[in-house]
Amino acid sequence: MRYGFLIDHNRCIGCHACTVACKEEHNIPLGVNRTWVKYVEKGQYPDTRRHFAVLRCNHCDDAPCIEICPTVALFRRPDGIVDFDNERCIGCKSCMQACPYDALYIDPDRNTAAKCNFDASRVEMGYKPACEVVCPTQAILSGDLDDPTSTLSKRVAMEKVSVRKAEKGTKPKLFYVGVEGDLLNPSMMEPQETHFWADKDPGEDLYSLKTKNPERSIPGVAREVYDVSHITPWGKKIASYLWTKSISCGVLLLSALFLNMGFEQDAGVLSVIAPIVSLVFLTATMLLLVLDLKKPSRFFFLLTKPNLNSWLVLGGYVLMVFGALLALWIALMLTGRGLFPLLVWATATFAVASAGYSAFLFAQARGRDFWQSPLLFWHLLVQSIAAGAATLMLIGTVLGVSLQLFTWIGQLMVISVFAGLAMIFGELFMKHGAEDAVRAAALLVSGPLRNAFWLCVIGIGSVVPVVLVLWPIGSLIPNIVAAVLVLFGLWMYEHLWIKAGQAVPLS
Repeated sequence: MRYGFLIDHNRCIGCHACTVACKEEHNIPLGVNRTWVKYVEKGQYPDTRRHFAVLRCNHCDDAPCIEICPTVALFRRPDGIVDFDNERCIGCKSCMQACPYDALYIDPDRNTAAKCNFDASRVEMGYKPACEVVCPTQAILSGDLDDPTSTLSKRVAMEKVSVRKAEKGTKPKLFYVGVEGDLLNPSMMEPQETHFWADKDPGEDLYSLKTKNPERSIPGVAREVYDVSHITPWGKKIASYLWTKSISCGVLLLSALFLNMGFEQDAGVLSVIAPIVSLVFLTATMLLLVLDLKKPSRFFFLLTKPNLNSWLVLGGYVLMVFGALLALWIALMLTGRGLFPLLVWATATFAVASAGYSAFLFAQARGRDFWQSPLLFWHLLVQSIAAGAATLMLIGTVLGVSLQLFTWIGQLMVISVFAGLAMIFGELFMKHGAEDAVRAAALLVSGPLRNAFWLCVIGIGSVVPVVLVLWPIGSLIPNIVAAVLVLFGLWMYEHLWIKAGQAVPLS
């Protein structure tokens, strides 16, 4: 049994009855929707036409929201309906990033994720979903796709139907008949600064600032004229989490490297101070992750109700093991027992894992094409080395380290900054297979984020520090300034990268 929907836009009149019925059936708060109607217009006056489409959860057979959900709050029922349990949800918002259809939202009353659940309680009692019952033109049809005698199964088999973003491989079970194709492909639409019946929140759609591009403002391009609001799930806390994690992992990695290179004269800084700094920033990383949850008190569900397919869970375990090894390292040094090589290499290994696991987490965010980069793991590792070198340079300036070690730190910082720049340009300018990734990259290179990107990330955060370190001034001050600027540039890049990835609309 596999329940699915078919929406016939040859019949649909755009009356919003389905939206109202859904809200009434589930007592959905204002500002969020499980099903909604989107309008676009095409042509130029007087030869124009308005089109609309009913959008909602697609109840995918290969649902990425289920894979990424860390606590199995999202699950597939035996009848194929993708349902959710708000008693297990921790409000991490990762499902919103994984869904290519923008079907999930955070319920402002419960602070948990929610979406269309096919009116599962009505289906269990043998009734049709409320949206189907109230539709005045019978444009909405539900049924069992596995039953060859069902009306839905027959229509899907015999009529020309469309699905949203089939290239994502999610196997959606929401089919459209007679829908305007541009409505199912957000990259074909031209966002507007206002909506049909209301002004648009300037902060909700960064990409609308790019609509002045004359190449897109041409007759035939679909103009978005009515839509519901869509929030940006992740913000500065996630950018800061990536930044603090880079510092924590980089400081430990470089300390382990230098200890094995024989810098005995700097053992106090490398084996005691550096691990303490690493643990402090790791603690900050985990606090940021918890504080970003809509239900932070449920953080322990990662241990008691884990989904071991989610990299949010696996990454949390990696951070915990890394923290435990750091604590053991510090305890052995403070009690005078000294380090043993196995502990050093084990901690360094988990530092690498902690730095890079986020690449697999962002890969599970399948709704955001910009984050699906094959370079991301290596880029995160290079960022950690740059952040670690910059932090060690500041520590060495305050506490004093040998000139040889200070030189090594400076050289590694310069090399890692150059490597990071190469990867940034590779991610932004290499050929992308997805239009959304191209559009997100354009926001950084030539769009509304370009000033912050070129000035703060490339100029202040990369070029200036390299010049300060390599310029033979013979003073510590330029190196200190360079280290601070590198850390600033790394945070700015994380912030802009997170922002650009979410700016391109999914629906």
